[in-house]
Amino acid sequence: MSEDLRTNIISKRNIAAAWKVIPGRFLVLILWVILIACNQRKDLVDAPLYEGPLSSMDSAITLLSDSGIVVMKMNAPEQSNFENGDREWPKGFNIEWFNSRGQVTSYFKANYVYFTKEDELYRAEGNVIVRSNSKNDELNTEELFWDQKGEKFYTDKFVTIKSEDEVHTGEGMQSNQDFTEYRILKPSGTFTLEDDPNRSDARDIPLQPRPNNQ
Repeated sequence: MSEDLRTNIISKRNIAAAWKVIPGRFLVLILWVILIACNQRKDLVDAPLYEGPLSSMDSAITLLSDSGIVVMKMNAPEQSNFENGDREWPKGFNIEWFNSRGQVTSYFKANYVYFTKEDELYRAEGNVIVRSNSKNDELNTEELFWDQKGEKFYTDKFVTIKSEDEVHTGEGMQSNQDFTEYRILKPSGTFTLEDDPNRSDARDIPLQPRPNNQ
């Protein structure tokens, strides 16, 4: 009989002998450990996926530049970033757009904002304001969508738009991003502002209906 064959037979005999001397309670312990490991793997598979933000930051400031010139600045008390690219501003934000001379041309703020990466769309809620400094027009509404790629705003909610001497109201609105051009989809009224030489801010003057031309 060769040496390798003799060694193989002895090894098998040793293994069989070892199994005979292993206490029964030790085998039970091994089976118990295996059972726990399997249950833990099952718990990991069945555990719900975490869908919360991957990161959050306080006092977030975002700058957008064009040829080295800042054209947009965003300020937010808090910002959350998600794995799918979505972003959330639970305490809202305010955005300023600038011209080439560094002057603020328009302004956008809201109490809450959520950005959906898949649609490249911002949804703003709560005391939403958009203001054009060049035309001195200001939009107020409770919900507004901002299509940054298409550079436009829109909503189907009630809107109030204040200009130098008039206030327009209605349901739904569409406008360009700098709010120099807009359209109320379902106008409901136009009001004129009373002249008051002691008031420098016409936006705080009481409203008075515009008389109908006969």
